[in-house]
Amino acid sequence: MPSTPVYTQQPWLETYSEIIDVRSEGEFAEDHIPGAINLPVLNNEERAEVGTIYKQVSPFTARKVGAALVYQNLSRHLREHFADKEKDYRPLVYCWRGGQRSNSMAWVLAQIGWRVSVIEGGYKTYRAYVREQLAKLPLDFTYQVLCGKTGSGKTYILRQMQQRGAQVLDLENLANHRGSLLGEEWHDKPLAQPSQKYFESLLLQQLQSFDSRFPVWVESESNKIGQVYVPQSLWLKMKQASCVEIHVPTAARVEFLLQQYPHLIEHPDVLQAKLGHLKERYGKQKLSQWYEAIAQQAWADLFQDLLSSHYDPTYTHSMQRDFHNVKQEFSLPNLSDSSIAKLLASLTTQGAALGSKK
Repeated sequence: MPSTPVYTQQPWLETYSEIIDVRSEGEFAEDHIPGAINLPVLNNEERAEVGTIYKQVSPFTARKVGAALVYQNLSRHLREHFADKEKDYRPLVYCWRGGQRSNSMAWVLAQIGWRVSVIEGGYKTYRAYVREQLAKLPLDFTYQVLCGKTGSGKTYILRQMQQRGAQVLDLENLANHRGSLLGEEWHDKPLAQPSQKYFESLLLQQLQSFDSRFPVWVESESNKIGQVYVPQSLWLKMKQASCVEIHVPTAARVEFLLQQYPHLIEHPDVLQAKLGHLKERYGKQKLSQWYEAIAQQAWADLFQDLLSSHYDPTYTHSMQRDFHNVKQEFSLPNLSDSSIAKLLASLTTQGAALGSKK
């Protein structure tokens, strides 16, 4: 039997068969509810076309053109996406403000007989919820910060801890960036970072999966990871947290970095361009030395010099400024599996419990 859509301002209190974002591809790419799918009722070009007609011709003409495009797209979605949905299918639909775009899809789906929910206020309601939650939710947790100089394998170690059941907030994974000048992620080519808004959506989703009875481990990041920023509430809690600092010999760190950053060796032009940003800080002579090492493919010498000249002093400064509450220190001879296993065992037996929920 046909029904009418149900409107909600708190969609996160229920579960749905599917979350459908009917905004354009561009709006969806900037931010969306994690797990949502994108079924635009107006794509990027169509939305721009309707907007132009609205401004240059008239709102009435724009609504006529828009309606034709919306129902043309709805017809395609019904044939391609909704054709195999069963009677108990229960979607949540939203657009920018909970207006015509979401209501057009919701009405059609409800007339078919599905129970459809619509976010009242649309994405704007969701975004306000994210901002509100990120202002207070990070305050609910106790954090343990893992510190160590560049190349100490902090991210790798944290992911090993996560596999053992620790609660780990992997900010670099959420930001799709390793957090330094050379930290851009690659997979055959540079990978884009999420927008600030989508980074915050992913961060909130991760925080909501944690149990406040157990500590949350996090790396000693800057408050800016690539082009995205850590929310102020979380950043302040990180700076107040107790720290575990690991020490790894320079040679072992160089070896680890060469393994972790092969794309910089495969694309020396990219590496050279990035180092060019340090000219003002270190001068033309130092930059020329780095460029010569690249030309000679003296990768180990280059990385060692980058550590001693740039990364290690930067780390020391950041520790003095942001992460001075070091409670434990551990020295690792290298970053082999056995060395890391011993570290994790020591963390458990010497009081910095991993916080396993298993």
